[in-house]
Amino acid sequence: MSAEARLREQICLFAKSMYDRGLTPGASGNISARLDDGRLIVTPTGSCFGRLDPARLSVLDTDRRLIEGDAPTKEVALHAAFYETRPAQTGAVVHLHSTHSVALSVLPDTDPEDMLPPITAYGVMKLGRVKLLPYFMPGDPAMGDAIRGLAGKRSAVVLANHGPVVAARDLEAACYSMEELEETAKLAMLTRGLSPRVLTEAQIQGLVTKFNVDWEA
Repeated sequence: MSAEARLREQICLFAKSMYDRGLTPGASGNISARLDDGRLIVTPTGSCFGRLDPARLSVLDTDRRLIEGDAPTKEVALHAAFYETRPAQTGAVVHLHSTHSVALSVLPDTDPEDMLPPITAYGVMKLGRVKLLPYFMPGDPAMGDAIRGLAGKRSAVVLANHGPVVAARDLEAACYSMEELEETAKLAMLTRGLSPRVLTEAQIQGLVTKFNVDWEA
């Protein structure tokens, strides 16, 4: 099996796993992954993560133009911005409409610069600081501009009233980091108003140093 065929299969496998566990409903969410030659394999617009066909995934050239497959997700500009601003660290991007992340994004006291409390070590290690971006209409190219405005300093963001986006070195890492984001958001909602004991600044800095975490303010 070629590297491209393997990646197509992996996209469908991970997507179905996330759909089956209720991490993104209906025909929501999108995934992209970069091939060695710079082309992107992208989930099609209006597609359900539970029923993706590897043969119908969208393929974009290095100028992000469709060269094969169904029409791509309307969020191509969002994905492209991560590949442009974090080229060495980004081999895949995952965007979901996961419940707890969206819920946290609409609460008035959520910190837009650091929206997830440091509840677990893995939340810090896999995500760093998570930026809350404002609301954009789905498909608005301005989402890409907002990512570029971060200058490559964030691997994970949440679009207000919409959902989380995570970039990582490969598809597996992006999916696992996305799941960590949603689980941390769930913990944040479950413990909200209960004065939970979060990681101390010293504990956070220990993780940042040992695991080379992006933790700039």
